[in-house]
Amino acid sequence: MSLLSATGIAAAHDGQVVLHDVSLALEPGEIVTIVGPNGSGKSTLLRVLISALKPLRGKVTRAPGLRIGYVPQRLHIDPTLPITVRRFLNLPHGVADPDATTALEHAGVPGVAGQQMASLSGGQFQRVLLARAILGRPQVLMLDEATQGLDQPGSAAFYRQIEAVRAELGCAVLMVSHELHVVMSASDRVICLNGHICCEGTPEVVSAAPAYRELFGTGTGGALALYRHTHDHDHDHDHPHPEIEAAE
Repeated sequence: MSLLSATGIAAAHDGQVVLHDVSLALEPGEIVTIVGPNGSGKSTLLRVLISALKPLRGKVTRAPGLRIGYVPQRLHIDPTLPITVRRFLNLPHGVADPDATTALEHAGVPGVAGQQMASLSGGQFQRVLLARAILGRPQVLMLDEATQGLDQPGSAAFYRQIEAVRAELGCAVLMVSHELHVVMSASDRVICLNGHICCEGTPEVVSAAPAYRELFGTGTGGALALYRHTHDHDHDHDHPHPEIEAAE
């Protein structure tokens, strides 16, 4: 039985229908990545799957008692708020010290429990969010562009940590990402979304699919296209400018 499935999902964001007849299933232990251009409905789909958004049509089915951990795209914490990592992990309800220590170790940031959240680097901050998501030993771990704002080495390291978490917990992973070069090496299955599912399959199958190449290009000599965000550092990082360029 699938851990989580969606059938015929249609959903809207800000009053506009962005998903049409989307169906998918997530099996135990697999890493599945959803890719697609901005506005393609990726984050909306995750919100439907975690019941944060009610679909206009369609049905989501979860295995009985399914435990889901979620890492958001971003989380703003007032830098003047004095809250340590350990206190943050107690939200919204307290957790035992051994559980907090284990979660931080699995997330790759042992020893930061006493640090202020505001003092963490971008990579450390995202790993603390990951630790919080795996506190309940989820059967499904969902990540919504969790490496946005990290540089390429930081993103690659984060995805390696996700693979380690999957191995440790035996959980399935469903993530949204723009970083195709990392996604293709870290995923068992890729779903290409643009309002509907354009194509899906193993990374090799999807990267060769005409629908995928139409969205992301083929690069020089057919090389896999690398889709990444670049930021204008004089402006808010919440407004990325996507660029497409050929992978090395």
